[in-house]
Parts: sequence; C-alpha cells; structure tokens
Amino acid sequence: MPKIQQFLYDLATGKISGALAWFCRVILYYLSLVYGLFVLGLMKFYQLRPFKTGCKVISVGNITLGGTGKTTLVEYIARYLSEHGHKVAVLSRGYKKTSRDISSVSGDIKQMGDEPYMLSCKLTGIPVIVGSNRIESAKKAIKEFGADTLILDDGLQQWRLAKDLEIVTIDATNPFGNSKLLPAGFLRQPLFTLQQADVFLLTQLCPLEDAQLRVKLEELSPGVLIVESKHTACGFRTLDNTLSVPVDSLRSKPLAAFCGIGNPEGFYNLLISLGVDLKMFLKLEDHHSYSQADLNLIISAAKEKGAQMIVTTEKDAVKLMALDFAGYPLLVLTVKLTITKNETEFNRRLLKLYSL
Repeated sequence: MPKIQQFLYDLATGKISGALAWFCRVILYYLSLVYGLFVLGLMKFYQLRPFKTGCKVISVGNITLGGTGKTTLVEYIARYLSEHGHKVAVLSRGYKKTSRDISSVSGDIKQMGDEPYMLSCKLTGIPVIVGSNRIESAKKAIKEFGADTLILDDGLQQWRLAKDLEIVTIDATNPFGNSKLLPAGFLRQPLFTLQQADVFLLTQLCPLEDAQLRVKLEELSPGVLIVESKHTACGFRTLDNTLSVPVDSLRSKPLAAFCGIGNPEGFYNLLISLGVDLKMFLKLEDHHSYSQADLNLIISAAKEKGAQMIVTTEKDAVKLMALDFAGYPLLVLTVKLTITKNETEFNRRLLKLYSL
C-alpha cells in the first residue's frame, strides 16, 4: 500500500494517536463533508433524467472501499440468468486498464484490467465490456451482442443509468468502516443513500454481529431483501489450468500464499479453513501489477519459510501468466459464491425483473 494511503488508513482506523493525528482527522473530517455534498449533488443531478437502455439493468456495488465479493456475485448472476435463456453482458470500468472501450472477445488483461479479464475468462460466451462511460458500454452491449440484460460491476455509484435492481454487497466483518466518508473514512457515499437498495448481500458473516447488522440494514432500507453468502473453495488448479487439485489433498501441507486483492483477510481465512499449514502470507495492494522481480522475491521468501508450493487467487493469477516460476509449484485457489440464506428469494427477484 502506498505511504499516503497507509497513513490515511491508519488515521481512519485509529492506529495513529497524538496531537498531529488529531489535527489531521479534523482536516479530513471537513474534507469529507465537502466530498459528501459533492457526491449528493452528483446523485441528484444524474438521477433527474437517468439514461434508459431499453433492457434490464442490474447493479452490483458496494458503499465502502475494499473488496466485498462483488466480482463473484456478478459471475453468479451472469451464469444464472444466462442459464435461464437471457442474453447477458457485464459492464465494468476496468481498474488500471489501458484501453478506453473493448470487449472480452478481443481484449487482454492490460487492456481490460484484472477483474474484467478474469470474468471474461470464466464467463464463456458472455461479453465483458470495459469502459469508463457505462452508457456507451451499454449501447455497445445491446448493438453488438444483442444483450437483454446488463450487469453493472461496481455499479452503485453509476447514477447516470436507470437501474431495475440495485444490489449492494457488504462485508459483515466491517460493514461501514468507521462510518465516515472519504477521505476521513471508507464510505464512498452517505449511508442514508442505501435506502435505494433493493438487495443487501452479506459476506464474511459473523454470527455474533449478524443480528445487529440486520437491524441496521432494515433501518436504512425498510423491506429490503437481505441475502447471506459465503465464498466456497472449489479446489486448486495449476496456472495454465491443465491440472486440478482437490482441496483435501493439500491439508497439512506447508504452503506460502500471496495476493493483491481488496479483502486479503477473506483469502487468508479461507486457506486456514482448508487446514493447510500456512508458512507465509503476503498481502500486496489491491490490483498489484506483478513483475518478475516481485515473483523472485516471493519464491525466495517461500523457500526460506519451508513452503513446498505457493498459492494465490484467480484475480492475481491472470497477471502471472507471462512470468517465470523457475519450476517452483504455484497453485490457484478457485472459489465460488454460495448463497446460504434466501437463495430462492434472491433468484426469484432476479427472474421477476422480466415479468415487469
């Protein structure tokens, strides 16, 4: 994490104390008020006359910075609706992409960004269109791919498009951060704006805090559908996807792991739950771009810790294809979203869109 980001994070989480920290928090608080007014102004302006695409629009987003399981939910919805006969397209901004507007048919990871590229590899036959202008991306999806359903990846802050379903993913272990707006906290927009949500999907559930969180969410959006989920490990695979390894075969094996994702704790906890002997766990910044030097350092550290192999995530794996592992074993943990509560109601809500 860059130093300035780490400093802001430590301020927001209370890890820094003293007179200087207090002064910085005061400044950031007033900046967050300005930011909040700016966001509300944009919301009101764009929602006066949102662009109507002529097809169904499902938004999947989050109100905080960091990973909350959006990408796996987008994959779940895209597969489910496609299996029910709908022509689905995924629209993404594509963080750190190099191209203004491309599709999964012709794009590579540098053009698309890591998450959209990963989705395009997994969602065979479903176009993933990348572009900062979601209206133009929507037009492209309809015109070139005949889409009748658009899924907005990271769509909560996309106010220019009229939406048929607003789904907000929430990490139950830290749902709202310190409940302050950027840059004083982690909220991307004011909490009360969640009254526009149709569905809350909870991840990383903690039974002790679940009841309190439900009460808070129902206060924010009365009558909202609250869905519970978890990320389930499907297994391991090699980087080139030529070999699959069952989850149980690595139980008690000495492993090293690394990732550059929004919620590294989720990856860590999932590995621990599989019973592996984790000798090293390295957290890098979200969307980290790997170099050969990075990989050499990771391999060297893993060897020093006595790890027999290295494990990473699917999001990280797509950025490692061109690098040389010098024969050191690397496995990729494959996961899927499993809805543990209100799955029937959630799927019914998706299909109900087409009867309106």
